[in-house]
Amino acid sequence: MDLQHKSTFRASTVSLIAALALAGGLLTACSSSASAESAATVTHSHSVSVKKPKPASAETQLHAAMRTLWDQHMAWTWSTVVAFAENSPGLDATLSRLLSNQADIGNAIAPYYGDDAAAQLTELLQTHITLAVPVLTAAKAGDTVALDAALDDWYANARDIADFLAVANPNWPQAEMREMMATHITQTTAYAAAVIGGDYAGAITEFDEAQAHMAHMADELSAGVIAQFPKKF
Repeated sequence: MDLQHKSTFRASTVSLIAALALAGGLLTACSSSASAESAATVTHSHSVSVKKPKPASAETQLHAAMRTLWDQHMAWTWSTVVAFAENSPGLDATLSRLLSNQADIGNAIAPYYGDDAAAQLTELLQTHITLAVPVLTAAKAGDTVALDAALDDWYANARDIADFLAVANPNWPQAEMREMMATHITQTTAYAAAVIGGDYAGAITEFDEAQAHMAHMADELSAGVIAQFPKKF
């Protein structure tokens, strides 16, 4: 390489090194700036108070409350059946809690239908519980005649509850309410019989189906109230 080319090569190399150094400096500066901004953002985000979630709508609150009440109905019914089958000393307390749940359900309709209607529904629902005792007693004793008679009374009460609901709200058709309540009786009888027979695995399967049905019914009741009293929602 001659001197002129060597000189040109050195000049180009120096320029390239200088350019790379300049670029590196810019990258470092940008990186430092970005890190500072990121740190500032993190610091700022920690200083911002977390916003409270918006309160649930009235519709959502009603659906949740109705689900809770009927889920408690299912849970305490199961506990009562098991306590009865096993002659548990906790039967009386469990049954008492189940009966109070029926009053809770009755009181839940008071804001919409009044105290008298709430008292009527409570009486029907508590009768629903007390009529279950002869069913369980006959099933445990293996008395089919007594069981059939007790079931007839239990289904009749279920129809009374369904008819009460249908009269109270046109969005709860009588046929639909009767079917829902009859299904509830049938499913409760199925898992109760399994518990009394010692088939707890089968009883749990039956109970899960009954619980799903009751959740659906709770939603239907909530939807009916919302449709009948739209100004409250």
